Amino acid sequence: MSIEEDKQKQRQRAPSQRALESRARILDAAERVFARGGFDAATMRDIAAEAGVPVGLVSHHGGTKEALFAEVVARRADELSTARLQALAEVQAATEPGAGADAAALLRAFIGPYVARAEAGGAQWLAYARLVAMVSSDPRWQGLAQQHFDPTARRFVVELGRVYPQAEPAAVAECYVYAISAMLALLTSRWRIAALSGGQEGGDLEGLIAFCAAGVAARLGGVQR
Repeated sequence: MSIEEDKQKQRQRAPSQRALESRARILDAAERVFARGGFDAATMRDIAAEAGVPVGLVSHHGGTKEALFAEVVARRADELSTARLQALAEVQAATEPGAGADAAALLRAFIGPYVARAEAGGAQWLAYARLVAMVSSDPRWQGLAQQHFDPTARRFVVELGRVYPQAEPAAVAECYVYAISAMLALLTSRWRIAALSGGQEGGDLEGLIAFCAAGVAARLGGVQR
């Protein structure tokens, strides 16, 4: 096979710009549809209508509904994990050798990257927060959580345990789960804060960190290393 023939085959195999744009539109639409009604209520026809494409194209790009849901969950997980681990590295670099990191700083490193993306990325990242809540609360998605979220989560649980070395590992993991729940509540329920406060805006990253750090201290013993 000549070099030119090889290049031609590569061009034939590579997806076109139009195909890439269709795929991205379908994934965005699926993210919104799954977020609105949950996995069970969503249909491939709903996703196609949301994306403005034929149903067959949704199946072509996404496969089954289960495979499409898994892909939608996975596609933002790597970006989020990278940002969180980078923030964790910065916290560790700023911590004096032999000293434990501050619990609030660890929580900020984990929660902050998501809140920043939700505030800057608009509806898609907010929809993704609802998907994360589904994956976190439904045992049938345990495999997705283990693959895409748990490696990073364990890093933070370990670091939080170093801050409170006297705490039982289960209690540390418990605090992590509670903090994630609070983060998702902030991202999806700011309207409730306004409704319950007479219309006043509320719910920001620092308020959430203060709340979570106080809860961690109360649950794990109150004495940091």
